[in-house]
Amino acid sequence: MSNITNPVGAVPQFTQRRVLHIVFASTSGHTEYVVDTLIDSLKRTIPGWEVKATMAEKAHSQDLLSGDVLLFASATWNTEGVEGQLNPHMSVLLQDKAKTLDLVGKPCACIGLGDRRYFYTARAADHLEHYVEAHHGRLIVPTLKIIDEPYGQEEAVRVWGKQLVDAAKPADWC
Repeated sequence: MSNITNPVGAVPQFTQRRVLHIVFASTSGHTEYVVDTLIDSLKRTIPGWEVKATMAEKAHSQDLLSGDVLLFASATWNTEGVEGQLNPHMSVLLQDKAKTLDLVGKPCACIGLGDRRYFYTARAADHLEHYVEAHHGRLIVPTLKIIDEPYGQEEAVRVWGKQLVDAAKPADWC
């Protein structure tokens, strides 16, 4: 059995695995498409990061505290005839299950989808931002708003993803 030691002065290099946790609500597939586009882009640009995605209807309150950065994504709905609401699954998560959760300064970001045919275009983005701020999270980038069909808007998602990565550097969290 050999005894191998580090050369004098050598410092082992450990790469700390960082986690972006995306919690999203998608029923038509548009929000999921945006999330998938973002994940594909991030996997190519942020080595050393793990990207975890959870559908809102499967998430529990404490799940929102996992990961180093939390990202919410939801389309805007006209629930019960009231325009400008969150996807019902995201609404249940944030307004019921996680109603009293404290995000304790957690770095967060939001994506809201909407349709310009409505007065409250992409209002889900406002609801997500409000939740983060009201629950003591910290928005680290301006919210990405995807208006109308997400197909053909992949470059906007990639550019925003780069901004998210740049803003999520540990030195910026202090």
